[in-house]
Amino acid sequence: MSDLPAPAAHDPRGGYGTASDLPALAAQDPRGGYATAPDLLVLAAQDPRGVYAAASALRNTGDPGQRVLALRALGLAGKELGRLGEGIAHLREALRLAESSRLDYAAAQVRMNLVGLLAAGGDVEGALAAADAAAPVLTGADADRLLANRAYLLARSGRIREVARIARTCADPEVLVGLRINTGLAKAYAGRLGRGEADLRAALATAERAGLRHQAAMVRHNLAFVAMRRGDLARALALYDAVEPELAGAEERLCQLRVDRAEALIAARLPGEARVLLADTIDRLTAGGYRCDTADALLLLAHAELSDGDPEAAAATARRARAEFADRAGCALSAELIGLRARWACGDRSVSLRAAAERAAGRLAEYGWASASADARTLAALVALAHGDPDHAEHLLGRVRGETVSARVAALHATALLRLARGDRPGASAAVRAGLRAADEHAAALGAAELRGRAAGWAAELADLGLRLATGPRALLVAAERARAIADRPPAVRPPRDRRLAALLAELRRVSAEVPARPDLQTAQGRLEDAVRARCRRLSASRDRVAGWGWLVPALAETLGDRMLAEYVRVGADLVAVTLANGRCRRRSLGPYDRIRDDVRLLRFAVSRLARDPGNAPARASLAATAGRLHARLIEPLSVGERSLVLAPVGALHGLPWAALPSLTDRPSTVVPSAAGWLRAMRAPSDGGHVALIAGPDLRHADEEIGTVRARHPRARVLTGAAAIAEETRSALDGASVAHVAAHGVFRSGNALFSGLRLADGPLFTYDLEHLDRPPRLLVLSACDAGRAEIYEGEAVIGMVTAALGFGTATVIAAVTPVGDAAARDLMAGFHERLAADASPAEALARAPRSAAALGFVCFGAGHA
Repeated sequence: MSDLPAPAAHDPRGGYGTASDLPALAAQDPRGGYATAPDLLVLAAQDPRGVYAAASALRNTGDPGQRVLALRALGLAGKELGRLGEGIAHLREALRLAESSRLDYAAAQVRMNLVGLLAAGGDVEGALAAADAAAPVLTGADADRLLANRAYLLARSGRIREVARIARTCADPEVLVGLRINTGLAKAYAGRLGRGEADLRAALATAERAGLRHQAAMVRHNLAFVAMRRGDLARALALYDAVEPELAGAEERLCQLRVDRAEALIAARLPGEARVLLADTIDRLTAGGYRCDTADALLLLAHAELSDGDPEAAAATARRARAEFADRAGCALSAELIGLRARWACGDRSVSLRAAAERAAGRLAEYGWASASADARTLAALVALAHGDPDHAEHLLGRVRGETVSARVAALHATALLRLARGDRPGASAAVRAGLRAADEHAAALGAAELRGRAAGWAAELADLGLRLATGPRALLVAAERARAIADRPPAVRPPRDRRLAALLAELRRVSAEVPARPDLQTAQGRLEDAVRARCRRLSASRDRVAGWGWLVPALAETLGDRMLAEYVRVGADLVAVTLANGRCRRRSLGPYDRIRDDVRLLRFAVSRLARDPGNAPARASLAATAGRLHARLIEPLSVGERSLVLAPVGALHGLPWAALPSLTDRPSTVVPSAAGWLRAMRAPSDGGHVALIAGPDLRHADEEIGTVRARHPRARVLTGAAAIAEETRSALDGASVAHVAAHGVFRSGNALFSGLRLADGPLFTYDLEHLDRPPRLLVLSACDAGRAEIYEGEAVIGMVTAALGFGTATVIAAVTPVGDAAARDLMAGFHERLAADASPAEALARAPRSAAALGFVCFGAGHA
């Protein structure tokens, strides 16, 4: 259940208690400041600090009516500045003054303002009482403003269905904008995204026509939320980035935007980042007294914790949120649902869990929370299936309509389990395929490799079920490839190079180069990395639709020739290999995955030690023993014969130094993220190009290595010493037929796209390789760990090699472990000698003499010239 979506946790924005419940904009005093108290009311949201200072000077005027207006402005500005309790106190003082002065209409206006502030403070009953008391008095535009405030209050109370039914229009553009914000978001929460977006776009048009810049920013903020619900994360994140500066100085609005941004991060499968953002935001909201927003943020934090694999923390945070919701019954139900999902994640399959989920589904539907209701029904159906009650599960799932990618995938997962329980394996497989298509369509719109990789996680459980359902080796191969395609298939059209991103990378390169000598720059480095990630996440893309998968095995069989494909797959706790050779698929069982994973770790450790100390006897003994066991488990059962190998690993096998296995040391082989990815690499254009040779600084033997290679390529473009800087290197790589970089490599665990090669002016990052116009056909990275990758949930492989392959490089030679400098130099000399003699890259690497200190080098991609 970790892939269920967040319940509708935050409130529709645009409630009135700010400038939007005030008269038309008044002129600013040409002498500076604001001419009258009504001016202050109008501009309280746009310039809360200025308004607060000016209203403080006017609050002691002799005219009671002006004093009431000044106190109202102080209250509204205080709310915007993060001092909600103080703002409410000012409004209560204004109410007492209006009542004692018998200003009945003014008192009703104060109550109208109190609705928004009391709602923000979590006092729903008090806000309703204020609205009811003001309603009989207010007329005209003020009555419209009160209606908008009531819509805001109903939304914050979780009574979405009531808000969505409000259809009144208003003459005042500010009031109309706020009303449409509330109704638009209510419709979106109710699952009617198209209608909700239409209301928001109408609000934006009204705000822009009237010159209401602050309100227009609020509308764009909410359009970002709808884009996120649609699955358009790139647009949502771009809108949040654009709107945030426009809300500077408005503490509450900024906190609300950050809460919404956190929900987008969860949708992008970045719950760890969301937790950090929410923890800070909750502290700020609590300090400001915004109990309503605090409860919403706590609910979203519980969801982030659940998505991050921490159900115990999620359950505790959900209880806190539920207590904070107090009389907001609809929202409290969403907190209850998180608690129920946490119970499921902890292994609870009880009848009481199913009953509670069904009750929550029904009550959430009554309040209009369509998405959360669907989540609860899916959960109840899963529990019913666990109890062997497919009829009841079918009844529940028949009323589920997925809105987000996570909801669609979760519902289809439950549907697949239901059909399997009924013995309908073909129907279960069809549901799995539909769920994988939903995840693939979601990933297709994402331009950032990181987000595409993480999108595969939405379908991880469904993909595992598909592998278990596969009957026969051919079906298993196709099932594995369907799942891997979500992250491995690159955009059909590469996003254009972003100048702002290029500038950020250049500054990050400069700062990163200085950090070893100046640790005080680490904070600046972190901020720049955050900015690079944020910029990349805004990139959108598109991919060609895959019309079925029946073409895959015939295309592979034709292209393989006399090679053998071995695709490794985890099926439950076991590792399985599917081989394809001479047009025939076979399935080989290889034993428990965990045992093989442990041996891979041992082998990596031994190879790494030998890179530093080639004569280390214990490491050599460990290498021989472990390599023998892995060869017996991974290669011997395949009946390889004399064939070359195309290896598609899984999990820990992506980090295996394959050449350490006895029969692979001199056997041509290549490693790929997927079989379909190998076909793409094989079809990469083979246009001619130059040879580029680059030597990074402070690497023993780098200049000598490049000199040796240059002897084979006398016309090569060579960059060494101070000339080997990032932009010159990018230029040299672009359009090269062969590119060879000898440099120090750094792998960043947890941030693989910031892995890089050290050059004269700082690191060349993986991000730099993604946007070459014509990536080199053969890229040789003679550097430690340049071939390492990060494996996300769903078998997405993210690293420097996969970035290069994804954007058109046919073959990459890189090391998955540390390597010895002298050993790398000697291996590369032999490699290029054989390459110049017309050997393919895979053949040249396999037949070049190599010592134990260079076992980490692997051929990736096509493997042919």
